[in-house]
Amino acid sequence: MDDNKLPDLKYFTGTEHWYKHPLFPNLLYTDGTRYVAENAGAYWLIEKIFSLQHRKEISAKPFQVWTLNVTDDSTATLRVEDGNGNHLYSEHLTYTDFPATGITLWLTDNVLLLPSEY
Repeated sequence: MDDNKLPDLKYFTGTEHWYKHPLFPNLLYTDGTRYVAENAGAYWLIEKIFSLQHRKEISAKPFQVWTLNVTDDSTATLRVEDGNGNHLYSEHLTYTDFPATGITLWLTDNVLLLPSEY
C-alpha cells in the first residue's frame, strides 16, 4: 500500500471509539477504519464489506482478511480470505478512486479494523 496517500495509518494501534453504520447495526468499525473512510473517500468500502456478510461462506468465518488491490487504470479487486489463506470471495471493481494502491482490513468479532489495531 502507498502510505504516502494515507500517512497516518501507522499511528492506529488499538481504538478509542467504535462506530456503527446505520444500515448494519450489528457491525462496528474502529478509529482507523473511519480514518480510511474519511481520508480516502471510502465509506463505500465499509458498506461493501458489511453488505457481503449476508453470504454464508463469508459470515461463517469469525476472522476475515479483506484486501483491496487497486491497479493503475483505477480498477480494483476486493478479496476476502479466512486468515489461513483460504479464499472465500473476490470481486472485480470496474472503477475506484481509492487514493492508494490498496488496503487490508480485518473483520473479527463483528468489528472491522486495521491490522495494526488488533
